[in-house]
Amino acid sequence: MTLLEMKQAVKNGRYDESFAYLYGEQEILSARDRYLSVIDEFADFFGYSDGEFYAFSAPGRTELCGNHTDHNFGKVLAGAVNIDVIGIVCKTESDKIRVKSRGHNVNEININELEPVKSEEGNSNSILRGMTARIKELGYGIGTFDAYTVSNVPAGSGLSSSAAFECLLGCIQSELYGGGKINNVELAKISQYAENVFFGKPCGLMDQLTIATGSAVKFDFKDINNPEIEKLDYDFRKSGYALCITNTGGSHADLTDDYAAVRTEMEAVASFFGKKVLREVAKDDVVKNIAKIRKKLGDRAVLRAMHFYGENEKVEAAAAALKNNDFQAFLDCINDSGNSSYKYNQNVFSSKNPAEQGISLGLNISERILGKQGAHRVHGGGFAGTVQAFVPDEKLSEYKSAMEAVFGKDSCSVLTIRPCGPIKLVPTQS
Repeated sequence: MTLLEMKQAVKNGRYDESFAYLYGEQEILSARDRYLSVIDEFADFFGYSDGEFYAFSAPGRTELCGNHTDHNFGKVLAGAVNIDVIGIVCKTESDKIRVKSRGHNVNEININELEPVKSEEGNSNSILRGMTARIKELGYGIGTFDAYTVSNVPAGSGLSSSAAFECLLGCIQSELYGGGKINNVELAKISQYAENVFFGKPCGLMDQLTIATGSAVKFDFKDINNPEIEKLDYDFRKSGYALCITNTGGSHADLTDDYAAVRTEMEAVASFFGKKVLREVAKDDVVKNIAKIRKKLGDRAVLRAMHFYGENEKVEAAAAALKNNDFQAFLDCINDSGNSSYKYNQNVFSSKNPAEQGISLGLNISERILGKQGAHRVHGGGFAGTVQAFVPDEKLSEYKSAMEAVFGKDSCSVLTIRPCGPIKLVPTQS
């Protein structure tokens, strides 16, 4: 359909079924407004409305359980969320792909020039080039298009805005030129390749895998290159709880050493046994040798190792709870995970700056408001950043108000787990 036909289809409710699926019934009208604004911005920027147009969406993601375990080949429970990057896309017959993201400069590449460009490292043009190059290298079809994208995945929130953008680009190529043949694991690996080789960031695979798979997903990274993936089709929207992610602020600028120490201390314990990562060492062996390990490596290394083993067990228990439709048991696992992160992994604040403890304060507020209801924990890397909470619907307004009174307006995002990964939206018949 043309851009004007798409606009009319949105107004007439022909995308409402897709909007309800992605965002929930109560968000249909706001989704209409959002997509209509992107349609108008496409026309304003690119200056045309004829051609074959499509709408795409790729979600952000959240870590639910399994904090700081993937780098030591552990287990993680993660989930796609109902905030996303959306794109209005038109197939073209040029040799250029152009992508304009709201608030950013246009990205443009020639599909005949797909080698890494050193000067592009660290910017979105490298992602666009890298995604296209890898898709072609793997034998999938590629082609050109113009796209206007808008994201409501907050940057720096731990919700993986960059991975969402990567997966969106891969989905566009797959759907428009590859017959939809790129599966979710391949899409995630293509995204990781673009970020590693073209963008210049040595990221792992978990963010992209979660986004590409959708829903809640259990990962086992025992084989880091081919992780076991189990999609859990639990309907979080019927749980009676909202997923809240609160950005408590704080700078990440001086935290590189703190993040690195978590991994290196876990790996130091593994090295004590002649292994590279903790997954290669039995928990019982660590327990039997605590006295020797603490003498050589210190107490914190032991505590972080015990956190690793405990988190792997909690991931299995949380996944089993969802499969058994026991949401209270799931919440208990999330609370236990948060407790372990705070006491044993110790990534809630930096010991270099003990006066700044935004996450600790956010957890205190969460405990005060929620009491024995719901669940709360540090989200993602920690030390500064975000608090995750499952909040009963009847306490949502009180919780959001309390968090934003301390951490600022719009600091608390109210989310749910989205049932799918990146998709091309399909309108119903008129």
